Amino acid sequence: MSKKVRVRFAPSPTGGLHLGGMRTVLFNYLFAKHNGGDFIVRIEDTDQTRFVEGAEQYIFDCLSWCGLEPDESPKHGGPFAPYRQSERKPIYKKYAAELVAKGFAYYAFDTAAELEAKRKEINNFQYNHATRLQMKNSLTLNKEEVEQLLKENTPYVIRINMPVDETVSFTDMIRGEVHFHSSQSDDKVLLKADGMPTYHLAVVVDDYLMQITHAFRGEEWLPSAPVHILLWQYLFGLANMPQWAHLPLILKPDGNGKLSKRDGDRLGFPVFAMDWTDPKTNELTTGFRERGFLPEAFVNMLAMLGWNDGTDQEIFALQELIDKFSMERVHKAGAKFDYEKAKWYNGEWIKKLTVDKWQITVKELFKKNNITIIDDKKFVEVLELVKDRCTLLSDFVTQSAFFFKSPEKIDTASIQPKWNVQKNLFFAELIRAYQLMQWWNHENLENEFKEIAAANEIKTGELMLPLRIMLVGGKFGPHVFNIAEVLGKEETIKRIQHTLQLLTI
Repeated sequence: MSKKVRVRFAPSPTGGLHLGGMRTVLFNYLFAKHNGGDFIVRIEDTDQTRFVEGAEQYIFDCLSWCGLEPDESPKHGGPFAPYRQSERKPIYKKYAAELVAKGFAYYAFDTAAELEAKRKEINNFQYNHATRLQMKNSLTLNKEEVEQLLKENTPYVIRINMPVDETVSFTDMIRGEVHFHSSQSDDKVLLKADGMPTYHLAVVVDDYLMQITHAFRGEEWLPSAPVHILLWQYLFGLANMPQWAHLPLILKPDGNGKLSKRDGDRLGFPVFAMDWTDPKTNELTTGFRERGFLPEAFVNMLAMLGWNDGTDQEIFALQELIDKFSMERVHKAGAKFDYEKAKWYNGEWIKKLTVDKWQITVKELFKKNNITIIDDKKFVEVLELVKDRCTLLSDFVTQSAFFFKSPEKIDTASIQPKWNVQKNLFFAELIRAYQLMQWWNHENLENEFKEIAAANEIKTGELMLPLRIMLVGGKFGPHVFNIAEVLGKEETIKRIQHTLQLLTI
């Protein structure tokens, strides 16, 4: 590639950042870094009616959490500032006027009431080649009338004048040759009455001015492609147009349709990268981060939604993804989202990373559950002991809280049916032996346990579950003698004694 690669993610600050948006970020970022290029974030806030306070900062927080920092953005600055479209407003009018002067666009003076009347008159009304000559615009009015309306500051929009019978084509990096008939597209508004551009004009102008070489976006934008390609042709020439790639949709788990926030609510999994609270409704939508996902796992999982490197490898660090990423390996078909698989990635990353990478987050979770960590060394020891049993960071609380706080409930119902005098005597003897034990470690604890069981002619299998429940409160946790070692002599004996008092013979 001769020109330096420059890609952009251009979100609207209207709410939480969906999985699909985050994957668009990731594929842009991977492509740029693989090719030694720049990743730009441009905020497309031209629709001020949809602007949501805090949404822009939320977008940057999500990117930071994932380790996908832009090279240029409103926050990071750069040579093509400003990077918010609302701050670039004066730029677009010039290009809209140029399109009108060349006959590729026109002024439309129709009022909201007139447009509504047309919608009632014509089912599925579209402002296009079939209807535009029935409307109030510079195609139906003479030059003097248009000039008079402009002089009187009559509100207007500028619409693209879509050709009636042209084939619009381009090469998509994922889909190959794509063709559209121009008559299938309506005359999109390019400049609104408030002087703000619509997405269609702004994206083309900004991509040109910011020297974007590749434009990646979701396949739902494919129907807009002919408008954008014609705008490139009319304003800057197709030779300057970026290469396009329309990414496959992320589908519902059953494969029927695009994954939505409602699907996540219905099926009980997150679809946003991080928690998002709507400032208007105060509705909280849970994110992957708060559900207990590591950023490494989240990024890894996202990359595999519609891409692979051609091997069976599934676990990739970010640098590995950068090294191996190519658009040629992105699939055309939609990718089904599987939450269980997402959790599997997280579990693998919990095992893969050293405890220090996530222990602060887990400590916060303990704090939220009113569990105080006094001994950091013991805390790390416990995390190492249980990490193979956790798929989410939140699992650490349920899997290891008993190390720091005596269980509130003991599942005696699972011990009682097979409890007898002989077992009661065994545990009384075990307590005495443990009290006298000099070297408190899991090997000695297990050997002593087995020796007393053999002497009393009881199978160790019949005694292990009661011991686990005595120490943990239930049927879970790592190896029982590792638990006893970490708990220490005093606490282990105290818990055995407590449960013995609860059991009846």
